[in-house]
Amino acid sequence: MTKEQERARARRRYEEHQKTEKPPVGDATRDKQVFGVILAVILVLAAVIIVPRFIGGDDAATPAAASTTPATPAATASTGADGLLEGQKLAAGCTKPPALQTEPKQQTEVPDKATAAGKTWIATVKTTCGDMTFELDGTKAPQTVASFLNLAKTGFWAPSPCHRVTTEGIYVLQCGDPTGTGQGDPGYAFGIENAPQDGKYPTGALAMARTQDPNSNGSQFFITFKETQLPTDGGGYTIFGKVTKGLDIVDKIAANKALPPSPTDGTPVSPISILSVSVTEKKA
Repeated sequence: MTKEQERARARRRYEEHQKTEKPPVGDATRDKQVFGVILAVILVLAAVIIVPRFIGGDDAATPAAASTTPATPAATASTGADGLLEGQKLAAGCTKPPALQTEPKQQTEVPDKATAAGKTWIATVKTTCGDMTFELDGTKAPQTVASFLNLAKTGFWAPSPCHRVTTEGIYVLQCGDPTGTGQGDPGYAFGIENAPQDGKYPTGALAMARTQDPNSNGSQFFITFKETQLPTDGGGYTIFGKVTKGLDIVDKIAANKALPPSPTDGTPVSPISILSVSVTEKKA
């Protein structure tokens, strides 16, 4: 074999090898790979941080923390020039809600239940959709009513939105968090009183919202606009009174349902906010 033939044979072997060799990764391809890895990390972090909050964790007060979805935090949603969240519309007879509180009043001590024990109280709740009247039972739920009296007196709820409505299976309007996120509290917490053993909450019931911790009652409460069956796991939810006037207001808000992603559980399409609460003792 001549040298020329050897060189030709070597060239053919080299060309055959090149056909089976994987092409080198260029700068553009490498950048795409790096970006893909970074995007995957971001998606994983988002799933860890956002999803638990959306589906209901221990830190969101709710009348059924184990089985329902808390409202999308209103504080993080986009607000239009009219002061309403995207997709919201005022119900008939309602006015635009005030801005959310950024630093609600905080306390450290649970109010003395003796201030409410054995007495009945009448609360007048002024809202952006009209006045409601509550009758509070200090005999069956003295600690809860004592807390309600305290929060009314100190202006904790002035103002505060009703940040959640549920309209399927569970029929409640949830209020009492000045931040509108579903995670606000007065700085103290207490346990369950007067929870129905069968889990049935009649139409017009006033009850406390809490996390999965039975000792996490604070400032958030809910109103049932239809009879509602709630879980009894963990002790149920404290009934501390009833609505005696203005339940039609709750019906009106519930009729317009909630903002996406779930029209049956979330921030009300038609906003309503508490403007002030005053309480007097009911005389025999």
